[in-house]
Amino acid sequence: MPRITPPFNIVLVEPEIPPNTGSIARLCGATDTILHLVRPLGFSTDDKHLKRAGLDYWQFVKIVYWDNLDRFLEEQDERKLFFLSKKVPRSYTEARFQPGDYLIFGKETKGISENILSLYQERCYSIPIFNANIRSLNLAMAAGIVLFEALRQQNSPVS
Repeated sequence: MPRITPPFNIVLVEPEIPPNTGSIARLCGATDTILHLVRPLGFSTDDKHLKRAGLDYWQFVKIVYWDNLDRFLEEQDERKLFFLSKKVPRSYTEARFQPGDYLIFGKETKGISENILSLYQERCYSIPIFNANIRSLNLAMAAGIVLFEALRQQNSPVS
């Protein structure tokens, strides 16, 4: 796949489950996407489960660590931010992604805070779930769905 310049960014806000982060790291490595991890993390990045999920790809992933969400947001252009949450009605398919955008996902147990969703309501999207008995998607799956839509919009070959 040809490189997208600048690359997309996946941001995990206070991730809690090492295998999710490891799987997303592998996704980022495979697509030349930058992974941003916003502290506090619910695990050590030396955690054996995290490395196992990322296997031997961890060294090929560009990872940026942030001390907290406020610090991350202060450094960004608001027009490049896309917040993903099950708490909002607008589908991610309505978003128009551009290289360099940030796809932001909240922690597994709580998602993105209501305060942030309210503050950035025009920048919030969700992945529709059609079965009311299913409350959410796995974080790694959600990141993959949205990232590949962003890549598709750039006419990137996805094979």
